Amino acid sequence: MSLELLLIIAFSGAFLTYLSGKISSQLRDGVAVLISLGLVAIVSFLYNVQTETVFYQGFFGISLILRMNSLAWFFAIAIVSFTALCIIYSLSYMKDCERSNYYYFMMLLINASMLTIVLAGDLVTFFVAWEIMSWSTFLLISYNRNGALQAGIKYIVLSLIGSMCMLVGILSIYTSFGTVNIADVANHLTPSSVGYKLFLLIIFSITFGIKNAIMPLHTWLPDAYAESPSPFSAVLSGMLTRMGVFGFLLIMYVIVGMKTTLHLGRGFLSFNTILCWLGAITIVIPTFIAMLQNDAKKLLAWHGIGQGGYMIVGIAFGTSLGAAGGIFHTLNHATYIVLLFLSVGAIEYSTNGLRDLNSLGGLFKKMPIAFFGGLLGISGLIGVPLTNGFVSKWLIYKTLILGNAPFLAFAALLGTWGTVLSVYKFLHNLFLGQLPEEHKEIKKAPLTMQIPIVILSFTIILFGILPGLPLKVINSIIVAAGFQALDINIWGVTSETGTLNMLNIFAAIAVFGAIFWGIFKVARKSTPVDQYDNYAAGAAVPKNKYHYTVEYYAPFYRMGKPFLKDIFDMFYNRIAEAIGSICDSVRKIYTGYVGSYVMYIVLFIASLIFVQLTWSIF
Repeated sequence: MSLELLLIIAFSGAFLTYLSGKISSQLRDGVAVLISLGLVAIVSFLYNVQTETVFYQGFFGISLILRMNSLAWFFAIAIVSFTALCIIYSLSYMKDCERSNYYYFMMLLINASMLTIVLAGDLVTFFVAWEIMSWSTFLLISYNRNGALQAGIKYIVLSLIGSMCMLVGILSIYTSFGTVNIADVANHLTPSSVGYKLFLLIIFSITFGIKNAIMPLHTWLPDAYAESPSPFSAVLSGMLTRMGVFGFLLIMYVIVGMKTTLHLGRGFLSFNTILCWLGAITIVIPTFIAMLQNDAKKLLAWHGIGQGGYMIVGIAFGTSLGAAGGIFHTLNHATYIVLLFLSVGAIEYSTNGLRDLNSLGGLFKKMPIAFFGGLLGISGLIGVPLTNGFVSKWLIYKTLILGNAPFLAFAALLGTWGTVLSVYKFLHNLFLGQLPEEHKEIKKAPLTMQIPIVILSFTIILFGILPGLPLKVINSIIVAAGFQALDINIWGVTSETGTLNMLNIFAAIAVFGAIFWGIFKVARKSTPVDQYDNYAAGAAVPKNKYHYTVEYYAPFYRMGKPFLKDIFDMFYNRIAEAIGSICDSVRKIYTGYVGSYVMYIVLFIASLIFVQLTWSIF
């Protein structure tokens, strides 16, 4: 199938879904699922296809191009797969919500625009699709109005800054080389000056850094994730934000080129080293800010920022293992963060919108599917062995250790320690402890919400035990970028310094698991007691609090909260307030009285006469 037809189906499917909703909600749901699953099937059949086609010739003399390669396919299959799961999940989650036709239309339009971005073979198509994605995202972030609208405005303001930077870069490229074809631009850039290449890297890095929420360009993300409908929060966190990673790969290793990118500057002042350190800062600070959150979605949002730092460190470090680890972590993070948002969404659905960690608890027996989804999701987030997150983090850790970067390696490990502390709170406060009285008769999540959770949970284990499946595609991506090929097998990676074999790890864990199971099996049986018949540090658990871990990190709050403030968000807010004050002052000029405007005209003419007289004297 041609790439043009693929995008026609994607975009027309969004409009068809909206129109079918005017006839029947059941018809709309069926069309949305059919279109999203159809795109998964089509992209799957394009595996290993290498093609480039001109789909429009007459855009001001510019040829608009689509192309498919290993990098495009890797992101395309992830985009359509996660969106399809979220569409299926939305069937129940959005069933009684208003403006649901609009919701499905925007979800599929964002899906189509992201697909166009990764398939774009020229910078004009890339930019147009980027803008469609950004504005559609703004509309869905603002879906719930009120606080959601403020979050949407914050997002679109920063997105516009990024878009203007990209536009400056594209115009500069076109005026310099007379082409926007990505392959041609890469060839023309080879003899260009180092300064110009650095300019392009910086200007595009602002755009992609905003989208990927690298500190200090991250401030839009926590509110956007928290205020969006949960199925869209999953899409936003899973793949839409990671369009920034795709952009970094495109500008660093496709357009500018690996050899040039890794040799811009010297030592600490080289481009990729600075980017690595920005990634390291992005790992550490947001991870510990996540510990301060009591809103489940905001906690995941801050981890979304932190995990993006791992991707940037891996990609920017400039080795085969690092690039493979960064790209693989993009897919892995998408898998477990989508799963976590869907698990939280199931709790929201069943508790009429609750996601406060201090108001829930004990939901394990009531919502076992959501619990196991949350358990596997945080295991992947931490990087527990036999999960996909373990493999990609292992590749990144090994890269930093072998690359003589101890401080970067320590930052990566520190991020993992902080993750363990905060996601313990997430899992325990939602699913363990005492079940509040008001949730005794809680309704279970429907099957259409459980199916995506089960599929994503299985994927985390599948890619954790058989990492060679995605790493085979990733290997072709890094080879095309100019890196040395890795020795990949179905179980892991072989290198000169050792082998990662997940089969051995699986066997070892299985043996130890069997031993511990046997010990607990013959041990003394537990005696069930009333949920309030237990003690914490000698004090009975009060009935108005579900368990004592509500204040578990109180000492850390007192010590760390003054230092773990988002100073960048405060800085941007002050800029916004200053601009608002200036605009209010300027607005006072418009009094609405004709006499005032006549006076302005007279003063303007007088100033012109004064300038002319002064000029003639000199």
